[in-house]
Amino acid sequence: MDWERLITNLLSGFPITVLLVAASGIVGNAAAVLVALARTSEKVWLRWPALAFTTVIRGTPLIVQIFLIYYGLGQFREVRQSFLWPILKDPLWCAFLALSISTAAYSGEVLRGAIANVPRGLVEAGKSVGLGKWQIRLTIVLPLAFRQSLPVLANETVLLLKASAIVFTITVRDIMGEANVFRAQTFRVYEPLLSAAVLYLALTFTIRRGFALAERRMNRWRERVG
Repeated sequence: MDWERLITNLLSGFPITVLLVAASGIVGNAAAVLVALARTSEKVWLRWPALAFTTVIRGTPLIVQIFLIYYGLGQFREVRQSFLWPILKDPLWCAFLALSISTAAYSGEVLRGAIANVPRGLVEAGKSVGLGKWQIRLTIVLPLAFRQSLPVLANETVLLLKASAIVFTITVRDIMGEANVFRAQTFRVYEPLLSAAVLYLALTFTIRRGFALAERRMNRWRERVG
């Protein structure tokens, strides 16, 4: 068993996984704010498209979405001739796009629920001091919603990490991609897969620890009040 080669291969895929999860997490959660605001909007023309988006994305397998983006878009001549084709023909960019869209849908629903649970009294207090609708949302509602939903968003980020393991199916050489290549070349199954699992466990611990520290930092005011 060539452990040195296995470790080298997995470590070469490690930064790809980290980059993919971090980038799609940031972009997806930023888009989730827009999805959540649209879902809680009083305007039907905003609320219903957002509902349709979250229903479709959350109701279909991620691997289907990845395949539709990577394999499906290329069959349209208009797409191949557009300025987006250099991006859409790259498997890493397609994986990033699919994971970002998925994150936007799932985290958008999390934030929607958190926004709905913001105490009405705080909104009324904002109105009483002369704050406008968007000022209240940006300075009161969204910060509280983020604080309340942080533990759930931590779980969603861990799920995003796990979901990223399927991008090897479109030839992305992430951790799982490198493990699969090693398995195919050496016919060894347990060693590459268990080694990949160890790396995923380390990343999961790091994500949970990071969110726990962020949650503790955001809740320092409660300790001071107490």
